[in-house]
Amino acid sequence: MSLEALSPDATTQPRGTMADSVYTQLRTAILELRLLPGVGISEAEVARHLGVSRQPVREAFGRLARTGYLRVQPQRRTEVVKISVQEVRNARFIREALEVAVVREACQRDVGELVGRLEANLELQRAAQRTDDRHTFHLEDDEFHRLIAQGAGCGFAWQLIDEQKAQMDRLRFLSLAFGQPAVYEDHVAIFEAIKARDGEAADLAMRTHLGRINDHLVRLRVEFDQYFDDSDAG
Repeated sequence: MSLEALSPDATTQPRGTMADSVYTQLRTAILELRLLPGVGISEAEVARHLGVSRQPVREAFGRLARTGYLRVQPQRRTEVVKISVQEVRNARFIREALEVAVVREACQRDVGELVGRLEANLELQRAAQRTDDRHTFHLEDDEFHRLIAQGAGCGFAWQLIDEQKAQMDRLRFLSLAFGQPAVYEDHVAIFEAIKARDGEAADLAMRTHLGRINDHLVRLRVEFDQYFDDSDAG
């Protein structure tokens, strides 16, 4: 197991608890595939590498197991869970059902403030795309969708989506190697529909955007077959 993806310095930052810091580091490393699907990971080794006690690492492992990123097995090695094909499909279904409703609701409201926030967000996406900063692009992609939910008065919907998309997030990050331009253009189309308060156009743009994950799944399963778990796929 390589722990180069984890930085001991990050656990010294005064943000939340030590367990929060360890969790954030591990989650980001797994999401961005710096800790690869199927790799073994040791509580003791992580604690030693980060210079922390095992308790915050144990807490972080528990949270990651509940999220679906780790498989913790008593008396056996803990491992990074492979990307579940079925869970990716499930997450796409949930996202589409919720986000289409959310974007339609947004178009029924006063969108002035939301438009300003989305414009600023799109600038950050564009800047990240120019430098191929996939970490920042992924964060701003999520922020774009969160802002729409917030602007629609449906912040709770984004919380539900965020809880369900762990497996999809790794696929999304992999796809940024080739998919950033299309994601950005999709976001622009969604933005323009919201700005015009055109619910039908926003509905179509959101469905088109979220539907791309199906094509990405087909492509990435061929290129990175070893990262995927097809056992539950229909």
